[in-house]
Amino acid sequence: MKSGVMALMMATGATIGLAGAIPGMAQQPAGSVQQAFDAAAALADKPDQQAAALTAWQALEKRVKPGSRSQAIILVRKGGALFRLRRYDEALDSLRTGLSGLPKSDASLREDRSLGFMMLGAALMENLDYAGGASAYASALEVADTPSMKLGAMLALIKAQTFVDPKAATATLASADAFVASNPVDQGVRVRLERARSELRLNSGDIPGALTAATAAVDAAGGLTNSTDLVDVSVRSDAAIAYLLSGQADKARKYMAMTGAGRLPNGGFDPASRMAPPDCGGDADLKPQDMAVVEFSIAPDGTTTSVSPVYADGGGKVALEFARAARQWWWPVEEVNAIPAFFRYNVRIEMRCSRAFPHPDIGDRIDQAMDDWLSDHGVTLPDKAEGPAAIPAQRAQVDKAPAGSVALLAALFRLAQNWALPEEERGALYARAATIAQAQNVPALPRLAVDLSAQAFALAGTSGSRRWEDKVNALLAQPVYAQDPQADAALRFVLADVARSRHGKDRELLLLRQIAHMTALPKSDPMRVGALVRIASLEERKGNMTEARSAFAATGLSGDQCALLDAPPHFVSGGGTFPTEAQRWGFEGWTRTEFDVAADGRVVGERAVLSYPAFVFTKASTDLMKSSRFSKSYRPDGGLGCGSMLRTVKFRMSL
Repeated sequence: MKSGVMALMMATGATIGLAGAIPGMAQQPAGSVQQAFDAAAALADKPDQQAAALTAWQALEKRVKPGSRSQAIILVRKGGALFRLRRYDEALDSLRTGLSGLPKSDASLREDRSLGFMMLGAALMENLDYAGGASAYASALEVADTPSMKLGAMLALIKAQTFVDPKAATATLASADAFVASNPVDQGVRVRLERARSELRLNSGDIPGALTAATAAVDAAGGLTNSTDLVDVSVRSDAAIAYLLSGQADKARKYMAMTGAGRLPNGGFDPASRMAPPDCGGDADLKPQDMAVVEFSIAPDGTTTSVSPVYADGGGKVALEFARAARQWWWPVEEVNAIPAFFRYNVRIEMRCSRAFPHPDIGDRIDQAMDDWLSDHGVTLPDKAEGPAAIPAQRAQVDKAPAGSVALLAALFRLAQNWALPEEERGALYARAATIAQAQNVPALPRLAVDLSAQAFALAGTSGSRRWEDKVNALLAQPVYAQDPQADAALRFVLADVARSRHGKDRELLLLRQIAHMTALPKSDPMRVGALVRIASLEERKGNMTEARSAFAATGLSGDQCALLDAPPHFVSGGGTFPTEAQRWGFEGWTRTEFDVAADGRVVGERAVLSYPAFVFTKASTDLMKSSRFSKSYRPDGGLGCGSMLRTVKFRMSL
């Protein structure tokens, strides 16, 4: 299946990896450069042979003169293979170098230049550099010398310009209309033209015009039939957005239902393991009211690909910022394998920014201690990235670090933190890191970052909290941790979390009081303050208001502050109904809802920050959270119980 820019290029004849002679090269004998070129080009034309094609182009590159015309042609073709292998940064380097070496005065290279610029634009768009993509597509259009290449460049250019220069997109669209009026085109081209028009008008605020174009695209694709392919998914989704924004919610849901979204055979499309909205503010100055719809596909390795904004009510800069957040999402491979291939393409999510402030737990504080210690010892930590895409670079850091070194400790720690790795491997990595930390005499609190995690993964696959409690108590008994106030307090925090579910409030209070009464901890220490805040909330829930006030007063915090190590409120009760419209159309889906919890346990400020399918369950999820209740938290002014919370709400139809 093809999607995004590549589908457009293939459909309009703008393909990379043309077979045939290198322009200007005379016929050569067997085993020649020309024969090797033909063989590489043949591989490039096969979707499942891109790794072999890349190897062939790389070998061929070494056989021609550096800086020559032939090398430039090969570099452009190599860039195409790298693009198809999703190695976009390498593709950009190869394409740019190759294009710069193609003589502009050589008319025989016009096709190579146009196709090269098209691929360059596609790679830039994959990296969400739409301004760069627009520039590359404009260059492709300038040198295009066939009708299909000209139209392909114009349609790609409209998509890029829609989000960086809408006025220029309008002018390009007018040129495309004039071109189509004087050149015969098939229905597929008309679909793409009307879709480009509908997205441009949606994002320009012309909702009636967007609706007209979107429904024209649906008609050109064959109408609203029970037959659905990837083109139908996109154009019907565009029409659904236009109907919704024009106040015709029933028609919007009808068109959305006919995309297949939210109607998987097994209901198996769930939120990604690391699926989060962007923070409000930032370089794009995202505001809580900003909303975007972002489209993407899920690759076999679980990462997102072909990520692109479809609509945003805050402008192109806002749209691209939401798309950048979606580009970081990933799913475990076993979950991807359970999703039918059709439903992994052209997925659309409704997004809003998050107002939540960082609220790390005790594990985050321990991990940060390791980060700080490594930085203090001159170790440049690898990027803290998660997901399959980060694994190769993180493994390379492990492979090149000297045995037993602090650099190896840092590399192992970072790789082990990547949730995309199997649990067994992560546990082994933490165990190796713990051995190095002990040999390097790493102080207690940072050492706990690898030692505690190694113990946790040693229990992988087992059930019950008692064994975990035994492991933590065993660590607490070790002199290296028992004699360090920070590490001792951290382990008691972990035990307090276990006690909450296993022993009840009294045991949890005892452990928290042990932390609060540690004379070796400064009064302003975050762990001591966090323990006192949690004590105040627990005493308040028991009805001991005097003790609650006393504990909170000892924190030194004002009424509008909260401790980062305060335990989040617990869910107590909730209600809600399955939306009638969604049930009528057979939708299933989910939202990720952000909200604040008042000190009395009521939910306030509820808002959906991620919704699938777009617009279907947004209101139902916020209504559900509004009726929910959480455990009480002590605050002297009765205000918020400390900040934003996130909760996933799944909507499943009973069988």
